[in-house]
Amino acid sequence: MITSAVNSQIKEIEKLQKKAKHRREAGVFTVEGRKMAMEAGKRLKKVYFSESYYKAQGSSELWDCGYEVIADNIFKGISETMAPQGILGVAQMPEYSLEELLAGERIQLLLLENLRDPGNLGTILRMAEGAGATGVVLSRESVDMFNPKVTRSTMGSVFRMPFVYADDFYGVLERLKKEKITLYAAHLKGERYYDEEAYGERTGILIGNEARGLTKEAASRADRLVKIPMEGRVESLNAAIAATVFMYEIYRQKRKR
Repeated sequence: MITSAVNSQIKEIEKLQKKAKHRREAGVFTVEGRKMAMEAGKRLKKVYFSESYYKAQGSSELWDCGYEVIADNIFKGISETMAPQGILGVAQMPEYSLEELLAGERIQLLLLENLRDPGNLGTILRMAEGAGATGVVLSRESVDMFNPKVTRSTMGSVFRMPFVYADDFYGVLERLKKEKITLYAAHLKGERYYDEEAYGERTGILIGNEARGLTKEAASRADRLVKIPMEGRVESLNAAIAATVFMYEIYRQKRKR
């Protein structure tokens, strides 16, 4: 049992939780809770149990990967949640390519420029799966998908929803247009409302930064600027909510076809 906060494995977990560069170099990330560890499946490389959880559950749900037991006070110190669930796993990162995202006939993409809030990104990924999106493309400046707050918010969708980070985000937008994917930008200067458009089988929805929205460079590459109607004194919606409004309208139209 691990009883020291300076144990090398504890230090490694802390680095994986706090440093995106270290996660990328190692090719792994941390997940907390039984559900997330179960969702990882064969990607789970190692699992850590708190002492109290292990005593309560025994070895009844140990998996193929190796495991360690950590003293409760040490486990609480490395947990990213207020109420630790007693399980923390280290999982291999899923990897996808842009070609994989463009392989099907039906393509429904979310295109995220400079999204910075971990909760927003996690919620968007979970919603994207629920609304039937086929993939997510993010600018390199966006928050790291394997940030613990992001992965926790995805509720497992991080293992199922394909995504890629684009070093040249604008170049990817140009590529999508050449692939005959119609790009719609969520934008305050849109001339039509989101539910006045007929979304086809090959569609991309551009969502911008939480504070500044889309850059001119990204918006200029959209085929259409589309807005969400607002009442009262509200000027814009949270990025995750805006993405949800668009994707579920696309899903509604798909269900009616």
